[in-house]
Amino acid sequence: MNMFRRRNDRAVRRQASTTQRPEPQLKSPREIQIMREAGRIVARVHAVLREAIRPGVSTWELDQLAVETMSRYNATSCFLGYRGFPANICASINEELVHGIPKKDRILKEGDIISIDVGVRYRGFIGDSAWTYAVGAISPAAQELMRVTEESLYQGIAQAQAGRRVVDVSRAVQRYVESHRMNVVREYTGHGVGRQMHEAPQVLNYESDDPDGQTILRPGLVVAIEPMVQLGTWQTRTLKDKWTVISKDHSLTAHFEHTIAITNNGPEILTLP
Repeated sequence: MNMFRRRNDRAVRRQASTTQRPEPQLKSPREIQIMREAGRIVARVHAVLREAIRPGVSTWELDQLAVETMSRYNATSCFLGYRGFPANICASINEELVHGIPKKDRILKEGDIISIDVGVRYRGFIGDSAWTYAVGAISPAAQELMRVTEESLYQGIAQAQAGRRVVDVSRAVQRYVESHRMNVVREYTGHGVGRQMHEAPQVLNYESDDPDGQTILRPGLVVAIEPMVQLGTWQTRTLKDKWTVISKDHSLTAHFEHTIAITNNGPEILTLP
């Protein structure tokens, strides 16, 4: 999950020249094992929500199902109350990209697509994953958007090899998405994750000269890779609730995310069942 708006690259470079940037926090094997357990809980929450998504269901009902599932595994939402966020999951429909607030009167309809972002805190560590789901039968354009966004996630993960750099992940995501004439969002990014939901480095979904892009991927680093893709413009705007982010041209959006541990044997997806 990403809850901060990224400034333009020029501002980021200016800050990097005047302030010390935080160092990525490498995790021990014991800490990664706990994060693996947290990731499995996230996957179980997604499995429950996947089965519940259908026309007529409210996003508030999905939020409550998520809480019940988390509590079954002694985990809590790391979203609730984070910078004032008022819900346990993010539920974003159609042109809503991220940070959609679950509501009792927000009812799913046939043909919608919904992005569900789930983050849990378990034994002091975070698991974080987002997925976009179809509500009944959806349009060919929505199907293709979901396919391309999910595949771009795996293109990025394939580059998350020890010794490579963050920018290799960013480049792979961008090239795959743009080869299908879609656009990656610039204003929101992936990130390091561990005891805190947002740690260094930022993991952009496009190639840039951002200093974080030169971070070497070392064993023990854990990152959330999360392509956010729109059928139209890459630009976004935030609604009056100060949370829900939508595509500026109201085109369809999709969001896929996994938490990944960098290892000597290649990237390990921690948020799989």
